Amino acid sequence: MTSTPSHPTSSASELIDAHIRELNDWRGAMLARIRAVVLAAAPDAVEELKWRGVPVWSDHGIVCTGETYKAAVKMTFAKGASLEDPTGLFNASLEGNTRRAIDFHEGDEIDEPALRALIAAAVALNRAKPAKATKSIAR
Repeated sequence: MTSTPSHPTSSASELIDAHIRELNDWRGAMLARIRAVVLAAAPDAVEELKWRGVPVWSDHGIVCTGETYKAAVKMTFAKGASLEDPTGLFNASLEGNTRRAIDFHEGDEIDEPALRALIAAAVALNRAKPAKATKSIAR
């Protein structure tokens, strides 16, 4: 896995803004909404770009990513298998031992209170264990 090289004039946040604008469809709007929820729920999160431009939000380690595909925007929680999900948000990557994901499709609504709670739990889990250093573009 490689990190996106540093761009001399743009922060990761600016590059994520550009990525959202380039999508220019429902996926960009969905990613922007997800991003707003993440940053509201985890105000100390650092925005990064990894793995060829995937937005990543970290707070003492990776909290979640925002990947865009043709038919979905996938929000993957790095330690999702260790999180309680009382409202059943996780609907993808359920077979793994570590990660869990939420696939959002065109027209889907976001249960913002439940998603904020899940993000806060992911941050709390990360803060309970020190993270390994990673290479990235930080905001």
